[in-house]
Amino acid sequence: MAIELNDYAGLIFDMDGTLVDTMPAHLAAWEHAAQTYDFPFDAEWLNSMGGMPSIKIVDVINERYHLQLNPQVVSDCKMTHFASLEGQETLISATTELVHAYYGKKPLAVGTGSQRTMAMSILARTGLLNKFDAVVTATDVTNHKPHPETFLSAAAHLNLRPEQCVVFEDTLLGMQAAHSGGMDCILVTEEGLVLHPVPLSV
Repeated sequence: MAIELNDYAGLIFDMDGTLVDTMPAHLAAWEHAAQTYDFPFDAEWLNSMGGMPSIKIVDVINERYHLQLNPQVVSDCKMTHFASLEGQETLISATTELVHAYYGKKPLAVGTGSQRTMAMSILARTGLLNKFDAVVTATDVTNHKPHPETFLSAAAHLNLRPEQCVVFEDTLLGMQAAHSGGMDCILVTEEGLVLHPVPLSV
């Protein structure tokens, strides 16, 4: 199903699971951390946390399982293993085709929950980095998804109002962040791209 983008001045894309399929590598890294630090590994639940920085996910793991894991240590273990899987990501055609189609025609930005070093490396390695006018990462904001700061910052970098932008995301957590910022969201699903306008209550 085709999505009409003429109503939007700018396009903002999440990265992991939206532009680039890195989720299998992220889940493998979480499984490694779970085995190393003896906490339950729930792939489906961890996948739903996509967009939240790893160190924040460990906080949620502690809360969910009543543990006292060191967030920095566990996050470092997970990210080190993830980095060792470098090069296993694949482009997601539904969104990257739009990036190429609108490059030079509309302002484009990335708003990701990944740390800046990792995000820039992945975008450069996949040939996407030079397509974007701005890249906002977890390193650049104080409040992470589902807070809207990532996407609000991306819109500001594009010199656009939030309502002039549409966000592409692959998780409900990311969609919540977009809607909280007053932006329509297009979810990347197995069936294709699905538009979710800002709810009237937002």
